[in-house]
Amino acid sequence: MLEFGNSPAESAADIIKDATDATFMADVVDASRDIPVIVDFWAPWCGPCKTLGPQLEAAVTAAKGRVKMVKVNVDENQQIAAQLRVQSIPTVYAFHQGQPIDGFQGAVPESQIKEFVSKLAAMSGEDGGLAEALEAAESMLAEGAVADAAQTFAAILGEEPENASAMAGLARSHLAMDQIDQAEAVLNTAPDKIFNAPEIEAVRAQIELARQAADAGPLGDLEAALEANPDDHQARFDYAQALHASGDVEGAVEQLLDLFRRDREWNDGAAKTQLFTIFDALKPQDPIALNGRRRLSSMIFA
Repeated sequence: MLEFGNSPAESAADIIKDATDATFMADVVDASRDIPVIVDFWAPWCGPCKTLGPQLEAAVTAAKGRVKMVKVNVDENQQIAAQLRVQSIPTVYAFHQGQPIDGFQGAVPESQIKEFVSKLAAMSGEDGGLAEALEAAESMLAEGAVADAAQTFAAILGEEPENASAMAGLARSHLAMDQIDQAEAVLNTAPDKIFNAPEIEAVRAQIELARQAADAGPLGDLEAALEANPDDHQARFDYAQALHASGDVEGAVEQLLDLFRRDREWNDGAAKTQLFTIFDALKPQDPIALNGRRRLSSMIFA
């Protein structure tokens, strides 16, 4: 089972702790130079504090060490409360790089608390090891350890459901196992925030091409048909699909560019649509995509 998040040195006690007037400088100001620190000013008699405190703690714990929380009982630590001009409780401050950078007073909706903590966690530059896990999963996929890659991508999504790279990676793992329907099902579960992320759009294009490959005709027959009649646009289009299905991406692009040059309006611009599908499925800096887009643009605007 894969685990991400806090190192042994970063226990729950390190992430959420009580501070006093004497320890505030070390626990908050100094600590915030490495990781953002949330300070919750509270008191035992404060009703709203009893709701806000646990909600803050839950959000901080979910951040997996990318933000810390310090609780200050104002009844016992009046000096620091006075210095920060805490006039009512609950009062929450956020410190980063040794300075207070944000805060709020009173009870707020839980959704606002989560957003507050997430924004601070993003400032930390830490991701709980997810970047390393993503890199490892991509290596597994490239080396053919597809099941292990899928497990790793899924574990990352368990920690960070809005990780577009992990969701795209999981879908690509299913594609590598010829599980086209499962790949599409994975992408259909993408949260709204990442539903149209470039990584996910790329896999959608790959899924479309995979479905075409399953229906592609025999390469030799299509090549012969095209040689017999070079003006047979459908044969050229089908030949391009078969080339792509065989792994000859560059050859497929060449045939589609030739088809576009011959008749750009054929079949409602099918050649251009297919070219964009192929380009979207490739990495943005892939030479085939870069060269193909450039040549297509030159023909469109000629």
